[in-house]
Amino acid sequence: MSVVSNVDTIASDEVRCVLDCRDKLGEGIIWDPVEGVLWWVDVPMPSAIHRLDPQTGQHDQWPMPEMVMSLSKRRDGRLVVASHHGLNIFNPRDGSLKRVAAHEADKPLNRCNDGSTDAAGRFWFGTMRNNIAPDNTYLDVPESVGTLYKVGADLIPVPMDGGIGIANATCWSPDAKTMYFADTLVGAIYAYDFDVELGAIANRRVFAAPEGCGFPDGCTVDAEGYLWNARWEGGCVLRFAPDGSIDRKVDVPASRVTCCAFGGPDLATLYITSSRLHLTVEDLSNQPQAGGLFAVRPGVSGVRPTQFAG
Repeated sequence: MSVVSNVDTIASDEVRCVLDCRDKLGEGIIWDPVEGVLWWVDVPMPSAIHRLDPQTGQHDQWPMPEMVMSLSKRRDGRLVVASHHGLNIFNPRDGSLKRVAAHEADKPLNRCNDGSTDAAGRFWFGTMRNNIAPDNTYLDVPESVGTLYKVGADLIPVPMDGGIGIANATCWSPDAKTMYFADTLVGAIYAYDFDVELGAIANRRVFAAPEGCGFPDGCTVDAEGYLWNARWEGGCVLRFAPDGSIDRKVDVPASRVTCCAFGGPDLATLYITSSRLHLTVEDLSNQPQAGGLFAVRPGVSGVRPTQFAG
């Protein structure tokens, strides 16, 4: 029996596609409460940064010179962006991407992946062995050589944990005492004790590792302290209680669900990115909006996002 067979479920017909953008691999979605817009990326080349105003439908897109994976809004209107080869500042006014750190220049086979910003404005992101070739075919991830970094206002990446396969799902409990982080390669979501003043993590333990519902990808938390996790190859978002049990399931009309974030003026809409990369013709006939941006109102609100302090 599936671990989610008896869980309250929001059916896929209640989940609407707000933008049929057909991303190859949509990822890294965040809500910008200052401008009232969503930001996210399409990872494989030709890579792009997206911005959508859900109220007006205005959709802007910027091509990127290399793969981009995650981002955070800065107070000056620019964004910090983790890309294939380093950390960057993106300026939406002119579309420029400026490198500010090449933290793994000695690991040419690695790339950045998921990231998010803590309550003190630090950007946390992970690295991994690159699994996307220049022609967008898959590469194996034969070993766990990724690192979890934090970045403060000085824009210097500081390694915080290692031995990571595929870094994902960085987010924090509403009281900022717990940090969540997933390794998709091993199928586990971890929890750390978190010191927001020091930006320190300790006591890593498995928070949840359910089987039979895909693999953990991007995460967010709601105001009640529950974790929402996009499930790659699981066609859903799972809501986990603070004790790690599965509380709810949102079925998404796409099998490769990648990331999620609460947004909107009341922070009560859950926005969900997805992928259509390497889906077969038959797959796409069954899920024609795969790669789209989806939304659902699950009856709870999120936590106001923090801007990057640098």
